[in-house]
Amino acid sequence: MATIPVDAATAILLRPCPETGIKDIEVLLVRRNRRSSFVPGYYVFPGGVIDPEDYDPGTERFIRGIDGRQAGRIITDMSHPAKTLGAWFAAIRETFEEVGVLIARKKDGAFVTIRTQEERRRFLNYRRALGKGEIKFSQILEAEQIFLAGDCLHYFSHWITPEPLPLRYDVRFFLAEAPSGQEVVCDGVELTDHIWLRPSAALADYEAGRIGMVLPQIMTLAELSRFQTVAETIAASGQRNIAANLTRIRHIDGQDVEVMPDGTFWEIRPPVYSCPDRKK
Repeated sequence: MATIPVDAATAILLRPCPETGIKDIEVLLVRRNRRSSFVPGYYVFPGGVIDPEDYDPGTERFIRGIDGRQAGRIITDMSHPAKTLGAWFAAIRETFEEVGVLIARKKDGAFVTIRTQEERRRFLNYRRALGKGEIKFSQILEAEQIFLAGDCLHYFSHWITPEPLPLRYDVRFFLAEAPSGQEVVCDGVELTDHIWLRPSAALADYEAGRIGMVLPQIMTLAELSRFQTVAETIAASGQRNIAANLTRIRHIDGQDVEVMPDGTFWEIRPPVYSCPDRKK
């Protein structure tokens, strides 16, 4: 029996390329721990599973710029309608937990910053407490009197881990401009490193074997490479017709390859996962 994919969300953080004379965007890629049970050592976007807390009715008061009804109009195929707004909540929560970036606003509408020594210490302690299960994310928001900036996340794509893999995820991808006044700091547990790369440079590094990625990241970067500014990237996301990408693993010409819904497949470098039920 096929494993039912778990609902998850991920945030694709963007920023303008800081190099003088280059008009382009950069994307945050984070490296998964080599001991991870899922794509160990590979570069992905921050994200994770949608937890029950993320779509608890009481959490809606902690997010601004989108509500459950609006979320339901944007994402119409969630496994359970109550989880829909939770995708936005989870993408922001996981980004904070994993890399310390918090996409949120204060009561006056100003974006949250984590730039002073005291702010860094305070929010680092929050992250540690979250990791140990000593505090809920909503408790942090309440203590700081801040609200998640739901309008800063833009639904971009939908990927489902192929069968017959034992670990499967039904992932919603969101674009977001990286907030200023904050630095990326990996948690050192799930993620061990990070890099900011132009999409075209990331794809070149992948092709050269310098970094490992799986198909959702590769295809996303290929799409993002068409844009030169954060604003036009985000604007284009609102014009997309988003359908689920459920790929399949096939054994072709002596190797396992991942096949897209349209029949195209990736054979240059095989995926990091293989068919677990295929006899060697």
